[in-house]
Amino acid sequence: MTERVDFYVLKSNNAKQRWLFACRLIEKAYLRDLRVVIASDTAAEAKALDELLWTFNERAFIPHDLAAAHITVEPAAPAAELLVNLTAGLPADWERFGRVAEIIDADEDRRRLGRERFKAYRDLKVAVETHQLDDGTDG
Repeated sequence: MTERVDFYVLKSNNAKQRWLFACRLIEKAYLRDLRVVIASDTAAEAKALDELLWTFNERAFIPHDLAAAHITVEPAAPAAELLVNLTAGLPADWERFGRVAEIIDADEDRRRLGRERFKAYRDLKVAVETHQLDDGTDG
């Protein structure tokens, strides 16, 4: 059962900034021993994020596994505590995660879709928090 959804709102509309922030957030979760699933819209996006997780920080090590449009941060996670949603909509089975992280950048379409997800979560009576971030913010 999802306890909380955090919306991280970036000022940049650069998709790579969004992905870099996702990597830093995933690293923080991993260092706190949280099991994480990352959802993306396509297998190509998942593959690009998979490569970025290995290279975004030369001192970081985040063991993970790529499967279709999902990446799991090891240990593999049917009972993951955190879902990092990089998709355009509500991912399937989002309710089974303790927390959901939504990362929204300044791209007009992503902002609109993010507002729709925000409203959907709120309508479902899930606690929602918004974090307005500057570029380069770790969250």
